[in-house]
Amino acid sequence: MRTKLAVQAASLAVAGALALAGCSSPDESATGGVELTFMNQSRGQEAALTQLAQQYSQKTGVKITVETPGPVDYLPKLQAKAQSRSMPDVYSSFDATQMAPFYKAGWAMDLSAELNAGWSKNFSPAVLRMSAFQEGNNLGVKPGTYSVHWETQTYGFLVNPALTGITADEPPATTTEFVEALAAKGAKLSIAASQTPTVVQGLASNWLTDAEIEATLSGKASWKQDGWRNALQFLLDLKKAGVLADDSIPGGQDDHPNVESAFFTKKLGAIFDAAPGIAVGLRTNPEFDDYFSTGLPKAPGGVHDPRSPGIPGKGAVINPRGEHAKEALAFVKWLTEPEQQAVFAKTARILPTNPELLAGADIPGQLAGFAAGVKSMQVMSTTFTPDVHTAIKAESQRLVLGETTVDEALATIQAAQDRTS
Repeated sequence: MRTKLAVQAASLAVAGALALAGCSSPDESATGGVELTFMNQSRGQEAALTQLAQQYSQKTGVKITVETPGPVDYLPKLQAKAQSRSMPDVYSSFDATQMAPFYKAGWAMDLSAELNAGWSKNFSPAVLRMSAFQEGNNLGVKPGTYSVHWETQTYGFLVNPALTGITADEPPATTTEFVEALAAKGAKLSIAASQTPTVVQGLASNWLTDAEIEATLSGKASWKQDGWRNALQFLLDLKKAGVLADDSIPGGQDDHPNVESAFFTKKLGAIFDAAPGIAVGLRTNPEFDDYFSTGLPKAPGGVHDPRSPGIPGKGAVINPRGEHAKEALAFVKWLTEPEQQAVFAKTARILPTNPELLAGADIPGQLAGFAAGVKSMQVMSTTFTPDVHTAIKAESQRLVLGETTVDEALATIQAAQDRTS
């Protein structure tokens, strides 16, 4: 499938979120002297968000200040604000594992009532499902929806044809062919430790259904299944083939930003990344556009077609304890309308969540591979527990360094699951 969009409009502390129903429109709710702060995680969307914030201020009189500490500093600074009880009015959503502590501590408005009252029409059903916390979820968050999103996020590889000899027209059909193509050119691939849970989940889908993956993440099925074993084996295959950059999986707080930087400065042939990486590339090296995205190739012996993990991408959380929670809700509602989503799509090169935009005009070529994964992406409301996420990162690094075996790594990951299930 070639997904399209329109650009014509230019985890842990007490869930107690507040749902505000019947909020008035932005023009009706704005009052003089209201100032809102949006703490933004993504530098890739900063220009678009700032542009829209200024437009909203002119429209309503509500002053919006956008603060962008950057992806590395975002969570530590947000945690510090929570501890000092000086949280922003609106802040960027992040992956569910990392955001769960804020939701449980009552720093997020439950938006379920507003979505059920008609707001949901701005979002695809898949994104709404992935955004909602169901009863009994494995992160212990009270059932509800605490974030809304203007980006659909899928995963795969970014590939530089000049370094790899791989083209978007004829990408390798299997993981084996992919590794062989890299090796033939002496090209290097890098996967950040923070991304290993996602690449392992994507690779496992060659053998496991979405229901079986969700059962594992919920602690109802074993991590020692062949699907997970084969996924970890792929990391070893990269090492044995000599295509893994520096023969290691880089870690640290800024591991993935460093990997992206190396790719966009043409030092790496390929990296594992998500759709937001395209916006990072535009900011890092706007003159470099001769690269493409592609989904995970099929693994030899796989019984299913591989499917990208899907998560809601860029979006917002509203602080219900702020002095202007009602105005913050109105602003976020406005940000998620189709016209504003189209600005994000055009300016930041992201895949929107609005169904009409996803069915619109052609998208940039660099996004095509990620966009193709939207239709078949894994859609589930369960994610990794913090302990499991940490265990996969650590065991993946140890695995390629020869410090553990696949079976030993899976046993460690299972033990982490058992502690949190």
